[in-house]
Amino acid sequence: MASTSDQAAIAAHRFGLGEPELAALQADPAGWLRAQIGPGDAARGDNLLDTAFALKEVEALRERRRMARATAPASAAASSAAVPRDNAVRDIDLADGRSRLLTAITTARPFAERLTRFWANHFTVSLAKGSCEGLCGAFERDAIRPHIAGNFEQLLFAATTHPAMLRYLDNDQSAGPNSRAAKRRAQRPPSSADDRPAPRLGINENLARELLELHTLGATSSNAEYGYTQADVTALAAVLSGWRVTSQMPDWRRPFDAAWHEPGSKTILGKTYREGHDALRQVLHDLAHHPATARFIATKLARHFSSDDPPPALVDRLALAYLRSTGELGAVYQALIESPETWAPEAAKLKTPEEFIVSSARLLGLSVEATANASTALGQRVQAPPSPAGWSDRAEDWLGPDAVWKRVEWATRTAASAGQRIDARALAQQSFGDALGATTATQLARAADGAQAVALLLMSPEFQRR
Repeated sequence: MASTSDQAAIAAHRFGLGEPELAALQADPAGWLRAQIGPGDAARGDNLLDTAFALKEVEALRERRRMARATAPASAAASSAAVPRDNAVRDIDLADGRSRLLTAITTARPFAERLTRFWANHFTVSLAKGSCEGLCGAFERDAIRPHIAGNFEQLLFAATTHPAMLRYLDNDQSAGPNSRAAKRRAQRPPSSADDRPAPRLGINENLARELLELHTLGATSSNAEYGYTQADVTALAAVLSGWRVTSQMPDWRRPFDAAWHEPGSKTILGKTYREGHDALRQVLHDLAHHPATARFIATKLARHFSSDDPPPALVDRLALAYLRSTGELGAVYQALIESPETWAPEAAKLKTPEEFIVSSARLLGLSVEATANASTALGQRVQAPPSPAGWSDRAEDWLGPDAVWKRVEWATRTAASAGQRIDARALAQQSFGDALGATTATQLARAADGAQAVALLLMSPEFQRR
């Protein structure tokens, strides 16, 4: 385990998001972290919408687009030119991105903010898919932040049933083949225009598959009895049928349309659930308390705070804390803080581009305006991971030559102005203390000017890794 003086730097940079000086946590680094266990900070920023208002904007935009296509000439109907340019939803997404950055830069609870980002990545929704436009920020504020230190079951339900998740994984289009909605659709007469029958409604398995593979049990399990089959995925998709959001629903927090739900009981992992609204809560309860879920969550947390291939003893300890507390995340974080493996002196994790930008802004006192588009330029568009698996948490995926060179370029440009007002040598000592390596200290001392010293600090191993 690291020395007491090094623990302050580890708390600040590995558990937190980087601190310009360590005085506030030097006396009790672990206590500083424990004091932050609780709900995430309220998001900062202007023009932020909760889910209800964001949905209204999104639905209004969809209606405008539908009307534009319906009234456009046939030759233009298939063209993007037929869709009106609408900045309202785009402005929501821009405000959400700025809020995410501002909250991370200014928070006094960086450990809690790191956990918020961990869970937002675990339960990925993405602006890379158009169905999520206008909703990703509301998802993080309403489904993730309030629940990061509560029971995992609460977090799981909130994330699974939020409109952003239902739309991102296409559950709003999932109807039981024997549901009332599917039967009505099948009886609809063919279109008079081309005499084609109406498209049939059916089950979509995307959310069910990711719920098992990415959110709870994991893709594989070391114990064969915990494995799930394609039949389990199909049955879970039937349980999820009818969980959708429409403009007619009075409350987005109860996004269930019984007409789209597949009737009859469903069997998942050997247990049978009755049809209806309550079945999903029962399934999520059982998944949240499953031993495979405990191990999957423990492994991901250990990987995030320890190393890409986390020590088995750490994973075992976190999984045990999860099971003993019946999924209380605060207890798991306590075990994380108390584990010697997470305080190892070697910094094994590489910061993602967004983490690098946020920690640079906190270290140098940069504004949101100065950093707003930097993460995207470095290869990580905010709130837009490329797949439901979220952004990678492995160093090798961020260490390509082009990716590293982009960091160097950004650090150099940033240092050109910051170097005029910042003494990087003094700042390095204040921010890392005894954890500052002799090689880095020597390079900073030999820097030709203030700008070069800042650039060297930003690209140093101490700062790039955590």
